Amino acid sequence: MYSPPSDPAVEQQMRTHQHRAAKALAADVEPGAEFWGWAGRTLGAPVRTAAGEAAWLRLISAPEDKASGKLWDGAATAQQALGDLDGYRPALLAIHDEADNGTAYRAELSVRVREPLLSDDPVLQHEPDIPLGWWADLMHALQTLAAATTDRIAVRTPYMDRAIPAFIGIPAPAAPHWAPAHGDLHWANLTTPLQLLDWESWGLAPAGFDGATLYAYSLLQPLTTARIRAAFPVLGTPAGLAAEATVCAMLLQTVDRGDNLPLAEELQKWAADLGSRASQ
Repeated sequence: MYSPPSDPAVEQQMRTHQHRAAKALAADVEPGAEFWGWAGRTLGAPVRTAAGEAAWLRLISAPEDKASGKLWDGAATAQQALGDLDGYRPALLAIHDEADNGTAYRAELSVRVREPLLSDDPVLQHEPDIPLGWWADLMHALQTLAAATTDRIAVRTPYMDRAIPAFIGIPAPAAPHWAPAHGDLHWANLTTPLQLLDWESWGLAPAGFDGATLYAYSLLQPLTTARIRAAFPVLGTPAGLAAEATVCAMLLQTVDRGDNLPLAEELQKWAADLGSRASQ
């Protein structure tokens, strides 16, 4: 989905520690396939365990003094709280931690997902052909997630208090209800049949947060946005305003930084609509 790190030395260090982690976890990296995350911070690859089972190895890197907290512990805490989420989440099998010259590396060995991604890009570039049963599975998975117990926070109120006025032009609405959410529900984290991938951002969020996130990444596809609004009836209501304003602000902030530029015009239209709803 993303490119390797811009620094060749960092790229080589990631590959070196990927192979070291695979050895420590008694797995072999399969040649010819690697998947870089945003800014080269993660590196994923298919592996085979010593028992010959197909698995997935994901390496995360961060400065040692920042190797903790939400993004670092997401997969581990999701496994503890959710397990495989009734079969909709690839289970975490093992973790290996290592530090080298001021950089921390965490390798996560998980069950390998065979199902194809719905998109190579978080932003939906075409109307997908998704069966009705897939939507039912998604709602079941998210309802099961929302019933979990956690003290993890996916989005913090101080961020909402800053970002929503700055990017939407309204005071941050109060969220009437908070519940556990995936936190990064876009099309490159979803497969068909359904699996929900990438759990580093999960935690408590305003009601409707996952639906609003999926909606935001679908703004170029009107049929899909209509389907999302039908699946998440909280969207468009006062109860969903906090989640929608938060997600819209987050995406507009990424546009400001040069990312998700194809969404810019539709996000501005959404922000104007949210402003109108807030004044009613």
